[in-house]
Amino acid sequence: MQLTKPFFDSFQDYLALQRFPATPKGLYEPIEYIMNLGGKRMRPILLLMSYELFKDDYKEALPAAYAVELFHNFSLVHDDIMDCAPLRRGKPTVHEKWNLNTGILSGDVMLVYVYEYLLKLKDHSRFDMLLETFNKAAIEVCEGQQFDMNFEREQEVGIEAYIKMIELKTSVLLAGGMKLGALYAGASLEDAEHVYQFGKNIGIAFQIQDDYLDTFGDPTKFGKKVGGDIVQNKKTYLVIKALEMANADVRMKLLSYMDNNNSTIEEQEKISAVKDIFETLGIPALTKAAKEQYQELAFEHLHAVDVTKIRKAAIEEIATELLEREL
Repeated sequence: MQLTKPFFDSFQDYLALQRFPATPKGLYEPIEYIMNLGGKRMRPILLLMSYELFKDDYKEALPAAYAVELFHNFSLVHDDIMDCAPLRRGKPTVHEKWNLNTGILSGDVMLVYVYEYLLKLKDHSRFDMLLETFNKAAIEVCEGQQFDMNFEREQEVGIEAYIKMIELKTSVLLAGGMKLGALYAGASLEDAEHVYQFGKNIGIAFQIQDDYLDTFGDPTKFGKKVGGDIVQNKKTYLVIKALEMANADVRMKLLSYMDNNNSTIEEQEKISAVKDIFETLGIPALTKAAKEQYQELAFEHLHAVDVTKIRKAAIEEIATELLEREL
């Protein structure tokens, strides 16, 4: 995406200049490791782009962009511990490469450094607003993780509860980061809230799209094996909607496929059978419609921001490109 390249490059240059203390090595080396594992960096990029909606010198917001990315990676370190995940972006997770205690402690200090980077912003005239915005997002990310863990123990989850979970776990940090950028650039409270709502609804739309692509996407374009969510018995939008739409017999069949103790079914057979249920119930079309609903709501908020269309064009184009990938 060429439009994001200047922001991505600026952020990567800033990231490359950041240094944590040399000692104790066991505390700070894992932070350097996780922060340099790569990723799309969409949260910091969209924060910088939100700043540029209102002011041109977006590099002034780089410390805030780094703070948001630092918090995101802190949450990944701790999420990986909770999920017992062995890999992150194709590399060993922090707790696997080092140990559990290191993962906890390095994550803890990452959270503290988030506030150190927010303090590096030159203009503190709106610092109370920035802090309130960030703290709200940080708390909600933790709430979203708890909801996600709760869902693992529940046989069925409703669509409304699922949307709330992905809003908290996935969308609010994106939205909060965008609001930080807007506020720091001097946006009105009304415009900053529109930016926040844009980010929140784009995040929800993106996750619904991701659920769809995991089952019905082209693996050569999606970037990972199709059907992984089915194999892992994840309660995605598709599964939850199917359970809501199905009659008693189909519900029982779908639940049997999602039974963690059912090890007699071959992986590919399970994927094909669950996909057949989804297609019979019209779940692909319903999922696309839900994604489009949140996408349209996001753009309504973006269009309401009181700046010129030219200033909004880049964010609108990038969001559209992200949300139209092979769906």
